[in-house]
Amino acid sequence: MVLFMGLVLDNKSIGLYEKWLLSSAGKALDGFAQGLITGLLSPHKNEKILDIGCGTGNQLMSLSKAGFNLSGVDASPAMIEIARDRLGNRCELKTGRAEDLPFSDNEFDIALLINTLEFLDDPLSALREAGRVSRKKVLICVMNSLSLYSLGARIQGVFLDTLTRHVRQYYLWEMKSYIRRAFGSVPVDWRCAPDWPQIKRYNNVSNPDTQIMFNCPVGAILGISVTLNPLLRADSLPLKIKAERPFPEGAPIQNQGGIR
Repeated sequence: MVLFMGLVLDNKSIGLYEKWLLSSAGKALDGFAQGLITGLLSPHKNEKILDIGCGTGNQLMSLSKAGFNLSGVDASPAMIEIARDRLGNRCELKTGRAEDLPFSDNEFDIALLINTLEFLDDPLSALREAGRVSRKKVLICVMNSLSLYSLGARIQGVFLDTLTRHVRQYYLWEMKSYIRRAFGSVPVDWRCAPDWPQIKRYNNVSNPDTQIMFNCPVGAILGISVTLNPLLRADSLPLKIKAERPFPEGAPIQNQGGIR
């Protein structure tokens, strides 16, 4: 058994996951997420990006071609090993839970939650952790529970053992509620991919620049960019006061409390 965030995957479920990633829907999600990253985030080359729930490294592979400073984390050691084999030394990879990230506060400029919240038992904790480790933005990409594609997948899941049968899906106002609880009142920008099968017709999954995105809340895939508002950020300030004369090497330094 392999733990993928909140969902325990056995070998059969891992096969379903890999099969879905290679499907038209999985490829469309991958291309749409790339379009969101360039369209909503506009990251700079030297910015540090963390992919939370990176799985086998699909998004990291795409982002590595653009020269970003990348890191990835996933709860499944097996998936991290696959990602490490695929990516080599192009990014830092760690095993860890989205609800308890093994990184310091404000360590990254941008945190990504792409196709991750669907697999979690506690999405609110994961959002708060993403905000804790990121200084600027958090990008969320989820399957939209209000879409026709989602409805069809749920009906299919009644009769067949599909991946969507095991995961949770979200709608826009539900995600906005989670975001308010996690980050307070923050600027939010969102887009949807067209619904299925229009997503296959309109979107070129091999080129994120051609992705069609709408402000329509019933699209197949929902993407939300959150701009963080930190309450306090420390800056390094230059010391403008210089000593009148240097102390001789080895001389004691005197102050009001005596000699140190």
